[in-house]
Amino acid sequence: MKRYADLKCLSSILWLFLILFSVQMASAGTYQHGTVVRMRMSECLPAHHGFMLAMSGSGPQGPEICPEYTLVSDKVVYVIVGKASNQLVPLADVIDFRFQNSELVVRVDDAKHESKFGIKEMILRSDWDLIQKHIQQGLALPAPGDDGSPAVPSPAAERLSPFQLH
Repeated sequence: MKRYADLKCLSSILWLFLILFSVQMASAGTYQHGTVVRMRMSECLPAHHGFMLAMSGSGPQGPEICPEYTLVSDKVVYVIVGKASNQLVPLADVIDFRFQNSELVVRVDDAKHESKFGIKEMILRSDWDLIQKHIQQGLALPAPGDDGSPAVPSPAAERLSPFQLH
């Protein structure tokens, strides 16, 4: 009888640990993977509590500069902005990220520390790839007049047109 009670107590403890572990994993969120392909410094996103800062009289003296990253995942491309100038993420590295309260939480190299970023823009990966392709094609073609030649064809070029019938 005592052995049955000990087994039941042990079973209850194991179930409790299993439930606590699953709740912890659910609250942590599922990480997605992406690659940072671009970084530039830009103005920080406005703070949600800007009214309180304005009323206290200790508002910012000038625009604060924060890092802005382009993060490419499998399906979506995000432009994210750090909340402070010291939030740096390495370029060309695969990073883990998840969503939390309309922010993107980034973990780099299995670190225990996570950094929160504001989401500035989002675009579907297929649309972003198409835009990048058009940009590359536009850079590859010289614009008329870029090489010093006139934008209007010369009369000699008109005479040598392959579409004229002789």
